[in-house]
Amino acid sequence: MPRKKRSSSSLFTVLFAFAANILVALAKTVAAVITGSASLVAEAAHSWADAGNEIFLIQAERSAAKPRDDSHPGGYGRGAYVWSLFAAVGLFTAGAVVSIMHGVSALSAEREDTEYLVGYLVLAAAFVFEGISFVQSYRQAHAKASSTGTGTLEHVLRTSNPTLRAVFAEDSAALVGLVIAFFGLLLHELTGNPFWDALGSILIGVLLAVVAVVLIDRNRRFLVGEPGSDRAWQLVLTALLRHPAVEKVTYLHIEYVGPERFYLVAAVDLLGNDPESDVAVDLQDVEEELERSPWVTEAVLTLSRPGAEALVPAVTAGD
Repeated sequence: MPRKKRSSSSLFTVLFAFAANILVALAKTVAAVITGSASLVAEAAHSWADAGNEIFLIQAERSAAKPRDDSHPGGYGRGAYVWSLFAAVGLFTAGAVVSIMHGVSALSAEREDTEYLVGYLVLAAAFVFEGISFVQSYRQAHAKASSTGTGTLEHVLRTSNPTLRAVFAEDSAALVGLVIAFFGLLLHELTGNPFWDALGSILIGVLLAVVAVVLIDRNRRFLVGEPGSDRAWQLVLTALLRHPAVEKVTYLHIEYVGPERFYLVAAVDLLGNDPESDVAVDLQDVEEELERSPWVTEAVLTLSRPGAEALVPAVTAGD
């Protein structure tokens, strides 16, 4: 059946981040060539990795938006986690590994003083562009977190939207990485020792590795089957009990099958004593009504076992 279109906010955030990363990557690359700074090389690798990853995230958004069909009755939502997983692996290999390896090789290299001013100017400009991108991703994450009554960081870690989490994490890491690169370059200038610049490159690589591992783990969890949050479970239970045909619910399981998409299984008792043929029709009617929700990809209902204990919601829909 036709599905409601996903919000374009995530796609806009990704496209904005992609454009910003291309500009910043070009500037960092030029500055890295001029200065020979290991920290700037690491930052250039970081930005190019981020820009490449945005392509995977754009594909993730496109995959999640496709409606389910006969070949994919559960929808294409999990494809978003596959593409996001590719992006996280790309961040690890093209960003973290390159930065750490270059930093380690630069530890023993002897370099003369460089054009520090060029490095500082590029880092400052990059901080402005990355900051604008971060504000955009933060606003989206904060708005989503406010609607669910959770903290922004908690929502980013738990959200089923992998592109929101990836862009937020990459933008945050970009800002921290720029600060590390600045101090690496500054300490190199103040001490005349290139060790600090090389150390900055290594620390940037470690930062990217940590972010990549977190993103990889979150996408892995959703690919193997992440159950819905307690709040989502309670709201779905409340919605079921408010249905005029449902008397009680004795079993409920919801599982993410894509960004903000659930697969729902429930055992219910229906009102009245209709014959078996009518009960089957009634169950299907409730399933179809549930599937009209933009959050439910597929609903499967069955009758409760005699004497099964009813589930009681802990919250109301208005909480």
